[in-house]
Amino acid sequence: MKNLLILSDIHANLTALNQVLDNVDVGCIDRILLLGDIVDYGPRTNEVISRIKDIPQQKILVNIWGNHEQAVFEGCYTRFSSDRGKRCAAYTKAGLSEGSFEYLSRMNRQGWQELMINDKKCLAVHGSLEDVFWESIDSGNCSELYKEYDYVFSGHSHIPCYMEKFYEGGSREYRGKKRTVFLNPGSVGQPRNHNPNANFAILDICSGAVSMHSLEYDYKAEMELFSGQVDVFYRDRLEKGL
Repeated sequence: MKNLLILSDIHANLTALNQVLDNVDVGCIDRILLLGDIVDYGPRTNEVISRIKDIPQQKILVNIWGNHEQAVFEGCYTRFSSDRGKRCAAYTKAGLSEGSFEYLSRMNRQGWQELMINDKKCLAVHGSLEDVFWESIDSGNCSELYKEYDYVFSGHSHIPCYMEKFYEGGSREYRGKKRTVFLNPGSVGQPRNHNPNANFAILDICSGAVSMHSLEYDYKAEMELFSGQVDVFYRDRLEKGL
């Protein structure tokens, strides 16, 4: 296994997802990591799930719930910070097809997954180990909890980030340091890094080479599909990546 395509926070934005999948040579990708929040905010949850189901499923190594899968599937919206977020999630749940609901039920509901990739110990988590669904990893909370991992893949923040943390207690060969690489690919469908482009990452886990991608897509076409039955905030933010 060599090349990993890392996607997070698609948020029912089919135009952005199609642009990513159509511009990546999936044949050259060994495995795909889906870090949660494929649903909600955007107008095409069912269509995004159908598109993901079209991917050869043996290529999908990780497919974990985010906070939006948890909220929509369980119908519990109490942790959303705004009423518009609660209303949007309820609207998404009401529009789920039977096939989409069944697909959500088969995803990894824990919101995190440990795995070995080649000889690397990896963690995939939507948020953080402190709160797998609702708290992002940043430079201020890379605690000792992550020391055992070689790679930590996370989402939730909608902001691309690559960090290397060097913990005490590593081997003498590495002068007593243990390195953990933290990789957040950003959001495919609802970026918040002041750039409307679709974000994703590709990791060559053999060499450690990481490429962070920011891909233009027709966000205006996606904006036109919003029906007005959810707050226009979720439509308008696509234009500026807010």
